Amino acid sequence: MWKCICDCGNETVVSTSGLRGKQVQSCGCLQRERVHEAIFDDISGKRFGRLVAVSPMKKGKIFYWKCKCDCGNTAEVLPQHLKRGLIKSCGCLRTDVSAQKNKKHGMSKTRIYKEWKGIKERCFNKNSNAFKNYGERGITVCTEWLGENGFENFYKWAFSNGYSDGLTIERKNVNGNYCPENCCWIPLPQQALNTRSNVILEYNGESKPLAQWAKEYGINYAVFHARVRRYGWSIERALHEPVRPY
Repeated sequence: MWKCICDCGNETVVSTSGLRGKQVQSCGCLQRERVHEAIFDDISGKRFGRLVAVSPMKKGKIFYWKCKCDCGNTAEVLPQHLKRGLIKSCGCLRTDVSAQKNKKHGMSKTRIYKEWKGIKERCFNKNSNAFKNYGERGITVCTEWLGENGFENFYKWAFSNGYSDGLTIERKNVNGNYCPENCCWIPLPQQALNTRSNVILEYNGESKPLAQWAKEYGINYAVFHARVRRYGWSIERALHEPVRPY
């Protein structure tokens, strides 16, 4: 063994083979310097996402870079985390992204939002009274109108296809799904005439829904419906007999 003095001033004991083979070249300080140099190549002034490296610093035995964030805060980040892109801000980036995802569109009380919500209820909510006529029959909603951007996509389609608050959504094929190809906007009274449960009546050689006959002859729909369906009156009598005031 050889007792040696290092350039740094420390003394160390090294084997002859270690010295001759150059496996040992310092008391250990050279290795520390190389590790420090490998970790701390000068990145001052360089940008990593929202962070700009300012100066190196040490806490205990761990080295960090003090960084300035675009939001004005400072952050102490491991150099390897900066270089590998694992840390890109003081934490504000994550907050902003989360806030953007949870941002309210502010339309939950509008009629068009209720239309969108309604078609999902009919197709997917088993507790809905309308589920038996929609979801239970296999009618569903296209993926474009579901998911994170479902309402936004539905909203864009609606207003590019003539939507207004006086209209309601209608499926062209009553056995088809809710999707852009199978949907349009129609007045609410017209939709009432297109339902599967509509009663078709024949009178004077014409077949029309019960609601349409009532409208044409100026009789209250509920009265006309009761006369025909509940009391079994003929269509002619139901349409023409005056309604009593009481």
